[in-house]
Amino acid sequence: MDQRISFLTLAVSDLEASRRFYLDGLGWDAEVEVEGDVVMIRAGERLVLSLWDRGHFEAEVGAIAAPAGAIAPFTISHNVASPEEVDAVLETARAAGADPVHAGEHRAWGGYSGYFGDPDGYRWEIAHNPQDIGMSVVPQ
Repeated sequence: MDQRISFLTLAVSDLEASRRFYLDGLGWDAEVEVEGDVVMIRAGERLVLSLWDRGHFEAEVGAIAAPAGAIAPFTISHNVASPEEVDAVLETARAAGADPVHAGEHRAWGGYSGYFGDPDGYRWEIAHNPQDIGMSVVPQ
């Protein structure tokens, strides 16, 4: 098996609200949209973020185990080239309706990051990681 991820799929409770947040609010573009079912957004050269209606997700994958209101035990990270860009992206998310939004701060690991929640509470980390691994994922 190749060491790569092709799709990251989020089960969403209100597909239209998620669509508005990601497309209208954050300014991203959908590559595939199936009304009432799924929105697919190219998030990298070989990576697609898929927003899938929760009911359709559960019908195919199985029941979601996390209790309502719990935070999923992972984050999705969007790395940028500077702390100022972290703050700018967090402000864009806030304007798009993200809740909560945790302001950027300097971290013990040497970077600067903050977080926001999408309409289903999935946590996005907006990070400036000046280490080689962090900068390797920032477009030049």
